[in-house]
Amino acid sequence: MPLPTPAGDRPATPRPIDHVIAHQPDAAPALVLREGVLDYKALRSRVALLAGWLRAEVGEPGARVASWAAKGELTCLLPLAAARAGLVHVPVNPLLKRAQVAHILGDSGAAMLIATPARAATLGEGDVPERCRVIAEGEALAAAFTRDAVLEASTADPQALAAILYTSGSTGRPKGVMLSHANLWLGAESVASYLELTEADRTLAVLPFAFDYGQNQLFSTWLAGGCVVPLDYLLPRDVVKAVDRHAITTLAAVPPLWVQLCELDWPRAVAAQLCRLTNSGGALSVDLVRRLRAMFPEARLFAMYGLTEAFRSTYLDPALIDARPTSMGKAVPHAEVLVIDDAGAIAADGAEGELVHCGPLVAQGYWQDTERTAERYRPAPAASRYGGIAVWSGDRVRRDGEGFLTFVGRRDAMIKSAGNRISPQEIEDVALASGLVAEAVALGLPDARLGEAVHLVVRAAPSAEAAADELPRRLMQDLPNFMHPKAIHWRAALPIGPNGKIDRTGLKTALLQALDEGARG
Repeated sequence: MPLPTPAGDRPATPRPIDHVIAHQPDAAPALVLREGVLDYKALRSRVALLAGWLRAEVGEPGARVASWAAKGELTCLLPLAAARAGLVHVPVNPLLKRAQVAHILGDSGAAMLIATPARAATLGEGDVPERCRVIAEGEALAAAFTRDAVLEASTADPQALAAILYTSGSTGRPKGVMLSHANLWLGAESVASYLELTEADRTLAVLPFAFDYGQNQLFSTWLAGGCVVPLDYLLPRDVVKAVDRHAITTLAAVPPLWVQLCELDWPRAVAAQLCRLTNSGGALSVDLVRRLRAMFPEARLFAMYGLTEAFRSTYLDPALIDARPTSMGKAVPHAEVLVIDDAGAIAADGAEGELVHCGPLVAQGYWQDTERTAERYRPAPAASRYGGIAVWSGDRVRRDGEGFLTFVGRRDAMIKSAGNRISPQEIEDVALASGLVAEAVALGLPDARLGEAVHLVVRAAPSAEAAADELPRRLMQDLPNFMHPKAIHWRAALPIGPNGKIDRTGLKTALLQALDEGARG
């Protein structure tokens, strides 16, 4: 049955996610691997073989199959093959370590883990559930592709569970977000639609496939008939080389990577190949928008906002990025995004409220965690056109008179100093706008007098001179007194978490430890 459709939205008729590769021309290129290029005919054949092998090896409908490997044929095919086999895929970020992987395997109750041998060897006794079979990546592919057990396209209910994506675990233990076929299908359709992807597009997939938008790079590109080039890069320079080598048109990244890419010298002809840049995983600063627009003048820059619990919520029309560089834009197709005040009503224009996401992109909750599901997944506000269950994001935003949204900060990340509620992003934006720093993180640390004091951690811009002397003066000039940092901490590099974002929690923990040791010393 089609999902309910608010006025003005496009019909939402999801299908099983493996159908995303069903209708493209057989000979069109679909996936570029180290071993060669798979066209759509080969891609469909190999998904069918892998699905058949999984059905024979695991069998139990709804069983969880985890993958822990670098980008390659297995990690590209398995999301579709597991879903076709009636199983639930659990992608594990290859950057995670033993303890985190053990938690994911135990929490999901995985029946199988397919991993690179080196990664599997790091798991010790008790790290793998008793009934979980561990098989090497190469062994799994060889076994699948030498059998005749072909599994045809799925007839699954689109509302059936297809994947569990675990959050990075930067705040508490990782949570498994349950995604249905419909969530994945409509996410692909939504992104392919507003990005205007076509069969001529070639997407460089640099984001982790265990990250919701990282996985969507596959689905949205394939739905449009384009070609995906997976890349695990060691250095940002590898991205430039890959764009050149593979004639890439579409590149998605998170702000820390964009900062690094902007610090490189891009040959003009290579930069000109990119016609579409998409950002998620954090807001773009005004300065970074200007640098990206100057470096890639032919490319359309899409600023986007999303959360794993509902995949993607908003995007900004690239035509408006210069005039509205700090805006989150408006709702993506298949999403209804409301700004709700503390009384539960629609917030007035210009007033701060909580972002609430309604509609068919809303995930099914947290795997085996009813308590945390009830905290985040609650009945939609009365004003919702969709109704049903909505995701209450915890993010504070403002909507202007034209309906454009601006991010204020996370409710639990707001700094409360001397009775003032301070948005870390506001301080970070001013620091970045100075041109003296390349990256900035504002944190609230315990303070006996203020409750919390503002601490700013920064990495100097490569070309900035005397930044340590000049930055405090610029902040005093551009920020009200209650926002001035108590201390500025200069770092050669800021820590990056498994999802590619700056590890704010880890940074705060390290800073607290250093300050404590300094006080005791």
